Amino acid sequence: MSMNGDLVVVLTALNLEYEAVRERLTGLAVRRHAAGTRFEVGRIGQSGPRVALGLVGKGNHPSAVLAERAIAEFRPAALLFVGVAGGLRTKTALGDVVVASKIYAYHGGTSEDDGLKARPKAWEIPHEADQVAHHVARVGEWCRDLSADPNPRVHFGAIAAGEVVQDSAISAQAQWIRQHYNDAVAIEMEAAGVAQAGHLNRALPVVVVRGISDRADGSKTVTDGENWQPRAARHAAAFATALAQELTIDSGRRGDGMPGEHGSAPMRMKNENLATGNARVGVQAGQIHGNVTIDASREEPVDLAISIADLRGRLKQACLDGRLDEETYAAAEAELDAATSCLRDGSPADRGGFLMSLKRLRGLVADVSELAARLAMIIAAARGVA
Repeated sequence: MSMNGDLVVVLTALNLEYEAVRERLTGLAVRRHAAGTRFEVGRIGQSGPRVALGLVGKGNHPSAVLAERAIAEFRPAALLFVGVAGGLRTKTALGDVVVASKIYAYHGGTSEDDGLKARPKAWEIPHEADQVAHHVARVGEWCRDLSADPNPRVHFGAIAAGEVVQDSAISAQAQWIRQHYNDAVAIEMEAAGVAQAGHLNRALPVVVVRGISDRADGSKTVTDGENWQPRAARHAAAFATALAQELTIDSGRRGDGMPGEHGSAPMRMKNENLATGNARVGVQAGQIHGNVTIDASREEPVDLAISIADLRGRLKQACLDGRLDEETYAAAEAELDAATSCLRDGSPADRGGFLMSLKRLRGLVADVSELAARLAMIIAAARGVA
């Protein structure tokens, strides 16, 4: 499964967490999954990477299901789970951000005659994502627009994820956490499900980013009344969007700039040349290392039916990737259907209709360079055999 190197999925459990991320996105368009899940796809700022934003609700089980759904739908470079959590250490102040270096599913265990024994599952943050997250925290630019709040600190540590809200420092569960998960710095209810979904999808990078909104010690009503939830969510969203930008940059470097078999980097530029009339195109390239072989054989005639079928698949993928909105996609599909019908009939009049449908289609997808270029080639080929 190939991934979209410039797209990151961001999931949240609460609507206020969703809104905190959404405020940092532009050009939002709704994407509805076939099973009813609603995502919004936009960009960070005006020119940043694309983000597919979704709301999963509370709990590890729904977060796992919808994370799996988002991964299959968008094929992202990474998945971020963003929101608030309860702090377990005095060093983590309200409003601070915690990046999960490890995630515990702390409700695993076995009940024996001498008591309950812990059998946890745990997932660690991928090394490369961890390095990028530390870089974002170290540079500190992520919090530059949080002028209304004191600059929060970023902590890296274990997060415990269970199925209940913890709001006590002396309950049996609180004691269980201290005894078996003593290195946890925060506690919440969704990270384990998301981590499992990423692990089962070819170890997709998953990063959990949480703003500390309460102490998990019985004071939650007070801190919620002081609006710490939206403030902590805003801090987590700021760090997560900065992290998403860096993760997509690194993803692009892996995809384009790694050394090849003989130590030289492959070309990062793709050139497509369109020629009309009797014009011919030779070689256009940026920098070439090593031998170049040019096939001088004559090109095979373009099969228009195969080209249209290929274009249909590319249109669908562009819609899934968020490059085409659903309304434009539906109109483009209608033009493709008309073109296919004209091509099937094959009369000169129908060939004219075929070209007209393709020209209208080209106008619909003009903003998607790959589709516009593909259509130009098909139109040129159709004129050549008219």
